[in-house]
Amino acid sequence: MNALSIALKEMKHDIRDKRNLVFMLAFPIVLMVILGLALNNAFSSSASVGDLKVLVNNTSTGMLAQSFGKFAKATEPEGIAFVTASADTDGQKEVRLNHDTAYVELSDSGMKLYTSESNLVESNIVEGMLRVFADKYNAAAAVAAVDPAQAASLFNDGGADYVKETSIVADREPGSVDYYAMAMAVMLALWGAFSAGFLIRREVVRGTAARLIAAPVKKADIFIGKVIGGVAINFICVLILILFSKYVLDAYWGEHPLAVCGVLLSEVIMSVSFGLAVSYVVKEGSARGILMLIVQLASFFGGAYFPVQDGGGGGFMQVVSHLSPIRWANDALTEMIYGGHLMEAWRVMGLNLALAAGMLALSGVLMSRREGL
Repeated sequence: MNALSIALKEMKHDIRDKRNLVFMLAFPIVLMVILGLALNNAFSSSASVGDLKVLVNNTSTGMLAQSFGKFAKATEPEGIAFVTASADTDGQKEVRLNHDTAYVELSDSGMKLYTSESNLVESNIVEGMLRVFADKYNAAAAVAAVDPAQAASLFNDGGADYVKETSIVADREPGSVDYYAMAMAVMLALWGAFSAGFLIRREVVRGTAARLIAAPVKKADIFIGKVIGGVAINFICVLILILFSKYVLDAYWGEHPLAVCGVLLSEVIMSVSFGLAVSYVVKEGSARGILMLIVQLASFFGGAYFPVQDGGGGGFMQVVSHLSPIRWANDALTEMIYGGHLMEAWRVMGLNLALAAGMLALSGVLMSRREGL
C-alpha cells in the first residue's frame, strides 16, 4: 500500500511539471510530423519503367533456339523487346552507353547477360525474367534425359507455368508516417531513463530524503513505488503518442495492439531501470550527461531519425545499430505489425525485462547499502 501511495505521488509530481511533460510529448510529436511528411517520397516502394530493349546475339540451335524465340515473343506484351544484334554491333558497348537495357549472348553452351549498374531496376527485371527462362529450360532438359516424349511437350509449351513461382509480399509496408510513429514511440519509451535518473536524486535536492527515511516506510516500498510511478507516467506518454499518430496522422499499428503495448511497456521498464541504475553507479551530477549521451547515440544508431538498413558488409554502422534497444524494438514491431510474426516481439520483451531485472537488482543492492536513499 505504501508503495502504491509513493507511485501515485511520483505520477502527480510529473504531471504537475508542465515544462517537462510538454517536452516529453511535444518534441517527438513535432519530429514525427515533420519527418513523416517531409520524407514521404523516400518511403515509396513504387517505381515505373518504360519499354525495355535487350540486344541478343543468338547462336544457339535446336530446341534452345526455338524455346528462346517463343520466350522473346511472349515478353513483348510486357514491354520487353529482344532485338537481334547485327554482326557489326558491339553489344557490351551499347549497354555501357545506355543505348540498350541489356545484352544477351546465347549459345548451345550457355547464356551470358551484360547489364549496366546505372539502370539497376531495368537490369534486375531483365535478369529475373531470363533466370526464369533458364530454370524452365533446364527443367525441361532434365525431363528430356528421362522421357524425351514428355519433354517435347514441355519444349513446345510456349510458356506454360510448369514451374510454379510464389512471391511472398507483405499486404502492407510502412510509409514515412508509419515508420516515424513507431520510431518516435520507441524513442520516447527510452526517454524514461532521463526522469528515472532523478527518481532518488530529486528527494535529496528537495530535502525530503531524510523525511522519507524517518517515516515508517520501508526502503523497499520507496524503491518499488518510485519505479512503478516512473514506469506508469512514461508509458502514459507513449500511449498518448500512439493515439495521436493513429487518429490524427492515420499511422498504422497493425492487428496486435496488446502485443505492441507489451513491447513498448517492456522498453519503458528497461529504460527506467537503466536510468535508476546509472544514478546509483556514477557520481552525482554526472548521471544526466551520461544518460543523454547514451540515449542519443542509441536513438541515432537505432533508427529513430532515419531508417538503418542491414547491409551485407557488416560494417560499423550495422554492428553498432544492433546494440541499440531502439533497433531491437523497431525490428520487433515491424515484424509484428507488417508480418504478423509475434515471436520476435516475445524475444525483445524477454530481453528488455531480463535487463531491467538485472539493473533493478543492482540498484536495490546499492540503495540498501546506503545510510539514506
